[in-house]
Amino acid sequence: MPMKILICNDDGYQAPGVAALYEALKDVAEVEVIAPEQNNSAKSNALTLNAPLYVHQGANGFRYVNGTPADCMHIALTGLLGYRPDLVVSGINNGANMGDDTIYSGTVGAAMEAYLFGVPAVAFSQTEKGWQHLDAAGATARALVLQLMQRHAVGDAPWLLNVNIPNLPLEQLKPAKVCRLGRRHAAERVITMDSPRGETMYWIGGAGAAKDGADGTDFHATAQGHVSITPLQVDLTDHPRLAHWTDLLAGVSGGSRPAA
Repeated sequence: MPMKILICNDDGYQAPGVAALYEALKDVAEVEVIAPEQNNSAKSNALTLNAPLYVHQGANGFRYVNGTPADCMHIALTGLLGYRPDLVVSGINNGANMGDDTIYSGTVGAAMEAYLFGVPAVAFSQTEKGWQHLDAAGATARALVLQLMQRHAVGDAPWLLNVNIPNLPLEQLKPAKVCRLGRRHAAERVITMDSPRGETMYWIGGAGAAKDGADGTDFHATAQGHVSITPLQVDLTDHPRLAHWTDLLAGVSGGSRPAA
C-alpha cells in the first residue's frame, strides 16, 4: 500500500508554502491537503468549541476548514478522512518557528495535534518571511520525508519534528543539524493606537530577539546556514524539580491552612 501523507499549515489553504509542500511530496505518496480557510498564525493548539466547523474544497483542489490548524487535524483524524494517514506534514510556514515560537505556532500546533493522535508529524518553516527560495525549502522537505521513509521511521510509533530552513538557494543550504530549542527574550511592548471612534486599540508586539542562541540551538544552526531539526515532546512536567515541590507542598490538602 502506498504511504498516505496529510498536509496542513497555518497560513491558509491558498498560501504559497502549502502549495510548495504539496508539489514536493505529491509523487512520493498519496497526498491530501486539509488546511485553514484563513491565516491562523499563533493559534497554537487551539480548538473551536463554540461554533460549527465547515469543510469546503478550493479551486486548487485543497480542502479547507473555517477553523484553526488544530481543528483541521482534529476533525480529519476523528472522522473526516475515513483513513489514518501514515504521516502528517505541516507548513511550509512563512517565517521561523524556533525557540519559544513553537509554543505559539499554529504550524507546530497542527503537527502536534496529529502527534497526540499517535501519528508521526513534521512541521516545516522558513526562517524569514516572504517565501524567498521556497523551491529550496520544498526540496529540503522532500529529501527529509524520503529519508524518513527509507529509514523506516514512519511506522506505528509517533514522533514530532520541528524543522526550520534558511531562505537560501538549495546549493547554499548546509547539512541539517539536530538541535535543541533556543530561547527568546520577552516580546516587545504592545502597540497602541486610537480607533476612528476614539477607542484605544492594542496590537501584540513583535517577538523578542534570541536570548539563548548558543551552539547546539536551532537559532545558531540556522544562522550558520544549516537546516535545524528539533525533536519535540508534549510532556511539560518539570521532572528535575518534582522532589523539590513534593517537599515544599507536603501536607497540603483541601481546605488546609499553612502553619503560622
